[in-house]
Amino acid sequence: MAGSPLTDWISLGVLTSFVPRDAVDEAIEATGKNARRSDTTIPPQVAAYFVMALALFADDDYEAVARRLAATLDDLDVVGPRWEPTSGGLTKARQRLGSAPLAELFCQVAGPVADLDTVGAFLGRWRLMSIDGLEWDVPASRENIAAFGLPAGRDGAPGALPKVRAVTVSECASHAAVLAALGPASGARPASEQALARTLYHRLTSDWLLLADRNFYSWTDWCTATDTGAALLWRVKAGLRLPPLRALPDGSYLTVLVNPKATGKARDALVAAARAGEPLDPATARYARLIEYDVPDREGDGKHEVIALLTTILDPREATATALAGAYQQRWEHETGNRQLKTYLRGPGKVLRSQHPDTVYQEIWGYLLTHHAISALTCHAATAAGIDPDRIRFLRTVRIIRDRIATDPAFSP
Repeated sequence: MAGSPLTDWISLGVLTSFVPRDAVDEAIEATGKNARRSDTTIPPQVAAYFVMALALFADDDYEAVARRLAATLDDLDVVGPRWEPTSGGLTKARQRLGSAPLAELFCQVAGPVADLDTVGAFLGRWRLMSIDGLEWDVPASRENIAAFGLPAGRDGAPGALPKVRAVTVSECASHAAVLAALGPASGARPASEQALARTLYHRLTSDWLLLADRNFYSWTDWCTATDTGAALLWRVKAGLRLPPLRALPDGSYLTVLVNPKATGKARDALVAAARAGEPLDPATARYARLIEYDVPDREGDGKHEVIALLTTILDPREATATALAGAYQQRWEHETGNRQLKTYLRGPGKVLRSQHPDTVYQEIWGYLLTHHAISALTCHAATAAGIDPDRIRFLRTVRIIRDRIATDPAFSP
């Protein structure tokens, strides 16, 4: 199949394999959202696929989306009475379903999709992953404002729209999000990027190299993420105290991270022990490796930026400083994935549909699921063709899928 046009892959209905009916059933069962026997309304399985379809057709109203996917929804073979896809009925179906099944479904199906043949997916034995955040504008309904608050405007006055914050861990090569956490971006109890990230670190795996910007570093978070066995490559702020222990052949150097609770003589003793190469109590101090490099003046402003990268990979023979600095540039692929979600799927500057907090979260999970399926499709097609997934344009893929569904009722999304 190498070299096959992307349109051939789409015509085979590959997308259905990424969110299979069995997984939808399991997510609904796990969250207690099964339809009652006496229920004559839209089945929850239909509602779940409908939410994902809303992300694919962000410009269409409910009835239009339902009409586009009528054949596909019939193919789900849901036992029950015939349902009518009216706007009111679909709204109620979304409300009955809630956000929990979509969140559970994402947990079940969202995983890395690149393989060893995918260009740019690995550094040595580690799969390149990154963590970052993004925000979604939601309608300024009374319920949404109460749940999410309003951000501060430039002049200190409240902003016009509530915002929801998402933090995702994504695969760099495919842009597919594999872990996600959501919360209010403002209001009485906003969820910071760091707080949301803390709910994800325990789910890292030992074959990942997690890239993170300097906003995410803290002693506690570094330790939590490291203890999963995953490798880390995080940018750190210039003010972080990193005593040099030993220069390494590739220009990096060994350093020690000390628990901030250890100060004065206690800190000095830990640094001295590290310089002597002694074993360290991981509750108080940990060895790390620092890579620093200079970014030349890129915009003619005369400023040179020093990038400081901290990693758990202590041996340069496993990954040189040059290789790690190059790998860190893959963190920007996360920005590409965020742009695909917010601009290419949702549309530039557009606000989500949902008027209630629970369906706001449901809608975002639908976007994440749909984006993951499309990212997986493009990654598999690129791998088969032996090219970098970045060479397959995401927006073109979305347009082909939309056109195929509109013109071929037998095509399954």
